[in-house]
Amino acid sequence: MGFYVVYQIARGAADRSVASAFHNGEWVLRKENGLGALFEPAVQRVVDTSSIMVTLTSYTYWLSQFAVVGVTLLWVYFRHHEKFSGFRNWLIAANLVGLVGYILVPTAPPRMFPEWGFVDTLGQFSSINHDSGLIAFAANPYAAMPSLHSMDALIVAVVMFGLVRSRIAKTLCLLWPAWVGFSVISTGNHYWLDVVAGFVLAIATGLVLRRIRTLHLQRA
Repeated sequence: MGFYVVYQIARGAADRSVASAFHNGEWVLRKENGLGALFEPAVQRVVDTSSIMVTLTSYTYWLSQFAVVGVTLLWVYFRHHEKFSGFRNWLIAANLVGLVGYILVPTAPPRMFPEWGFVDTLGQFSSINHDSGLIAFAANPYAAMPSLHSMDALIVAVVMFGLVRSRIAKTLCLLWPAWVGFSVISTGNHYWLDVVAGFVLAIATGLVLRRIRTLHLQRA
């Protein structure tokens, strides 16, 4: 509930900074273009030719951040309770830092820049999109940088990799962040720099929390 309150504060701040959000989005586009790495429109064109890929990436976008994270939290809570508090704290800390980023640097997502060759995949091909009822009311439309989808996916993958036993399960854990990153890019909701920023944020907060735990144990 506390996270949801902070999220709504972040959304309110972003909604009052539309001009800044588009300015920041254009900055990301120019930066990627200057690096010769503005490849997201090409990825979208490939994915949008396949109804199967559109469906898979769309469902991944909608379910990865809340449904998958929620189910994983419950599984860890009941099956590996000793790991739950660390997992929970990592998610909360990383998401709160990400939300502060949304307040300070609201960024319009790629789908809002059709002039750069982007397509709103969810708006064109999905029955559920950002204009749908509750989603339009609750979602932050200018929350591109960093990608919390990618950040949460990496946290989930790291935690689950240490808990599952089979090689297949461990392989799926390793592939999950890459697939989520691919999905949020191909649906026009994040730039690849957003994905990288999300991964960096996950790693950085994890290292900070680990350091805090180490200091706490030393003092104890």
